Amino acid sequence: MSDTAVGANPDPHSDDPNRRDFIHIAAGAAAVGAVGALAWPFIDQMNPAGDTLALASIEFDLTKVAEGQQVVVKWRGKPLFIRNRTAKEIAAAIKDDHADMRDPETDEQRHKPGKAQWLILVGTCTHLGCVPTFGGGEYGGWFCPCHGSVYDTSGRIRKGPAPKNLVVPDYAFLSDTKVKVG
Repeated sequence: MSDTAVGANPDPHSDDPNRRDFIHIAAGAAAVGAVGALAWPFIDQMNPAGDTLALASIEFDLTKVAEGQQVVVKWRGKPLFIRNRTAKEIAAAIKDDHADMRDPETDEQRHKPGKAQWLILVGTCTHLGCVPTFGGGEYGGWFCPCHGSVYDTSGRIRKGPAPKNLVVPDYAFLSDTKVKVG
């Protein structure tokens, strides 16, 4: 005959759910922490290096560019056109806002509000990446001598094989005379 009552558990620790749950939770948390500690170096190595981040954006002093001039600076390995447009160039661009274009955009969409004189463009033709020159073609803007793409004074494609307008990068004016691109 047994000393235990019917239905009683002889092991006093087997019914202690608090202790067992704590061990499971602690082991799970330790496993998640270990996986995170092992995975972090692999994830962190995918972030860009400091020298790459330094090249991602540039600041430019606009006082270096007189009215009617263009400066070409290198940004992310590509030429960047910073043009100080004349009133005549701006008027010509606005006049053609509703002309039949392959990649329709108004002149206002291609510059910052109140800064119509400053046009900032990535200086590679959207056809095959050649560098167009300013002052060529019949629209007074850029002309790509490689395949004959013609852009107007707002950098919009008007003739030739290029499918898109010259790209306007992300930029912001830090002051009236300083701009940050990228």
